[in-house]
Amino acid sequence: MKLYYSPGACNLSPHIVLLEAGLDAELVRVDLKTKLTEHGEDFAAINPKGYVPALLLDDGELLTEGPAIVQYLADLRPDAQLAPPWGTRERSRLHEWLNFIGTELHKSFSPLFRAQSEEWREVAIANLKRRFTYVATHLQSHDYLLGECFSVADAYLFTVMSWGAKVGFDLSPWPALLAFQQRVGARPAVQAALQQEGLTA
Repeated sequence: MKLYYSPGACNLSPHIVLLEAGLDAELVRVDLKTKLTEHGEDFAAINPKGYVPALLLDDGELLTEGPAIVQYLADLRPDAQLAPPWGTRERSRLHEWLNFIGTELHKSFSPLFRAQSEEWREVAIANLKRRFTYVATHLQSHDYLLGECFSVADAYLFTVMSWGAKVGFDLSPWPALLAFQQRVGARPAVQAALQQEGLTA
């Protein structure tokens, strides 16, 4: 397998899951401005969507969209217990969290990364504050999103939360979020993923 990535982008989530599951994949860095891989390939020809993550499977098929990729990887190694079994209520809870993170948190960061008006920034920040308050309330009584066990949703939340420092969004009003970030960040697989993407000193 090959995981196409850009350091610190939402591909960090499947990168963490690969390592948590003990799966092997070649990492291929993508310059999202030039749309070229580190090998000089046209990334748009590989993934017409033009963004990461993208996972090239051994049979030549390409899988895109982070929530789909992390579930696929988790299901390759069910013994790692990174996702509940299909057909269970717990799996639906996982879908619920992955969708919430993707639509309510991930996309709310987009205006903060782009040259938007101050009005747009204020709207995005207000939305993030509401959404993170909801997550923090949940995490006050749970170590992880699904309870006491780490899942692929936690890898996604950790990734999205890490963007706060890049755009000046302060997470300190929510001690439960800071504790979660510290707890997840201390995991060996997370440390390895950060190091491999050049995100640690």
